Amino acid sequence: MPSDRRFIIEPEGLPDLAGMMIAMLDALRQLGGSGSIQEIDETVIEMECVSEAEQAITMPNNEQRLKVNYYLAWARTYLRRGGGVENSARGVWAITEAGSVIHNRGPVAAIVELVQAEEREKARQKRKAKEAAEDVPGGAGVAITDADAGSVDEEDWKTALLSVLGAMDPSAFERLSQRLLREAGFTKVEVRGKTGDGGIDGLGVLRVNLVSFQVYFQCKRWKGGVGAKEIRDFRGALQRRADKGLFITTGHYTPAASDEATRDGAIAIDLIDGDRLCELLKENGLGVATEMVERVRIDGSWFDGV
Repeated sequence: MPSDRRFIIEPEGLPDLAGMMIAMLDALRQLGGSGSIQEIDETVIEMECVSEAEQAITMPNNEQRLKVNYYLAWARTYLRRGGGVENSARGVWAITEAGSVIHNRGPVAAIVELVQAEEREKARQKRKAKEAAEDVPGGAGVAITDADAGSVDEEDWKTALLSVLGAMDPSAFERLSQRLLREAGFTKVEVRGKTGDGGIDGLGVLRVNLVSFQVYFQCKRWKGGVGAKEIRDFRGALQRRADKGLFITTGHYTPAASDEATRDGAIAIDLIDGDRLCELLKENGLGVATEMVERVRIDGSWFDGV
């Protein structure tokens, strides 16, 4: 393991969040200033020489959630709240002018402290509002809700969703994938189930302008990382059958798998990992509902002057 690693993933304990944030900014610079979550995570993992053993470590309370990806998501959110990066509605993250001048631990440590102070203040305000509500006649019936979910909750919903997906029956997960593809614009989507061969779970047709593509897909509930071997095996089953392949998993893809999926001269295979799957289910309203929640704050001192 290189001695200049900025963070280490271990089964116990927390990784160095500030180190992850610096590595993420360097990864964005290497990517030209912007990138998707998958591109950023893979670049960080490659730059930091994160071993396959480290990549396979899962969260203690959820075997569907990889520890390195979970804390990289935290690093992204902290950087966003600190003004170091920004993200678009299409899931592209970009380094900001403020982030472009961060090269050492000082500024990111300040961001970590700033965000944690904000979270402590929100918790204090929530406790204060709850206490004030209890002091108001009839206050027990007043609902106190918080519209700002914060960085942790943004990832918690994905963790919860991946747990649900991981517990699904394989045939039910195939039907969910079928529904998702239809929502995405695929037609003639068929699920082969147990009759499938070579790892092919189904197929569909995607029309882009005047051209149609036949796409075979494989959808698997997966703990840990999907490697290059699984991608090669799937591609082998596609020979002389399909124009493109699509691999859907609740896990993640190793850098080698991502390279194999886009190898020159071979059938291209698009990859959807657990994080992207959660986003797609949310975008299409499949089992995930987004609510606008009103935040109510009780000013107990106001009632003293009545």
